[in-house]
Amino acid sequence: MKWIAAHPYGFSLALLAVLLAASVAVGSVFISPTVMGALFQARLGGQPLTAALQPMDTILFTLRLPRAVLALLTGAALAGSGAAYQGLFRNPLADPYLIGVASGAGLGAVAAMSVRWPYTFWGLMVIPLAAFAGALVTVAVVLFLAKVQNSLPASNLILAGVAVSSFATALTSFWMLRSTGEVRRALVWLMGGATQSGWQPVAAVLPYIGVGLTALVLLGHSLNVMQFGDEQARQLGLRVERVRALVIAAASMTTAAAVAFAGIIGFVGLIVPHVVRLVWGGDYRRVIPLAVINGASLLLMADMLARTVIAPQEIPVGILTAMAGAPFFLWLLRRSRQQFSW
Repeated sequence: MKWIAAHPYGFSLALLAVLLAASVAVGSVFISPTVMGALFQARLGGQPLTAALQPMDTILFTLRLPRAVLALLTGAALAGSGAAYQGLFRNPLADPYLIGVASGAGLGAVAAMSVRWPYTFWGLMVIPLAAFAGALVTVAVVLFLAKVQNSLPASNLILAGVAVSSFATALTSFWMLRSTGEVRRALVWLMGGATQSGWQPVAAVLPYIGVGLTALVLLGHSLNVMQFGDEQARQLGLRVERVRALVIAAASMTTAAAVAFAGIIGFVGLIVPHVVRLVWGGDYRRVIPLAVINGASLLLMADMLARTVIAPQEIPVGILTAMAGAPFFLWLLRRSRQQFSW
């Protein structure tokens, strides 16, 4: 434990590498480390594959590796955004869905599922794009409602987020009741069971998550200053409203992109940042990047379990994270009520 506390990045990156390798190896067909090494060597060296390795090449590079990378990016996005929101609101119970990202994405996705789209690239991409648009529209409405003159009070953001989120959830439920053929698909998506295949979703989501997480990492020092409170932060020269707007924009865009392609996966943005603070301290210059790495590890592990626990059936990842996260949330709630020390 002392070594882990002393080497946060070394431990986190090593754990991520192990889980990534395990995620692409484990499945209905096991890919051994030897075979995996041969496949990567053939790809990198441009060497022809033997007949025995060609099916393994398809499984690894067409099916499992893109899915693992998408899970990695989703976990990183949710955990990094959760850390930023917890720092912004100075509340360990905050998560990436606090201001309506999930409900807006769900409404957009369910609305898109009610239409029969052609089986083309844009036909397959319309649901995540609709989810992304719905999430951003919801956040924009929340910001509009919460704004007071030129400021964005944290309490207003939370209250507006709760109200708009409830309204969007009600619309989603109504739309699902009116739908005839896509209810099951919508339910799976809402439970975090969206499984996009291939490298196209990875390429689509990478710019948004990459830009958003980079911005949040760079805002780590400003989040440290904001822990003293808005007035004290202003006295120290921090432009509080500008920082708050930047954090909300970056975190919301990152979360929306992740939710659009992976479905609604709860508790990752709540659990991981809190564990990081418990183990490695509350400096947000360290909390956010470590949350990003360990969030990727957590979702890789959850995705691997979802594929294997009751194989050949698959459990929506959101169910597993909820089963693990709900008890943790209750423990955290009890602990924060007694005494929470940052």
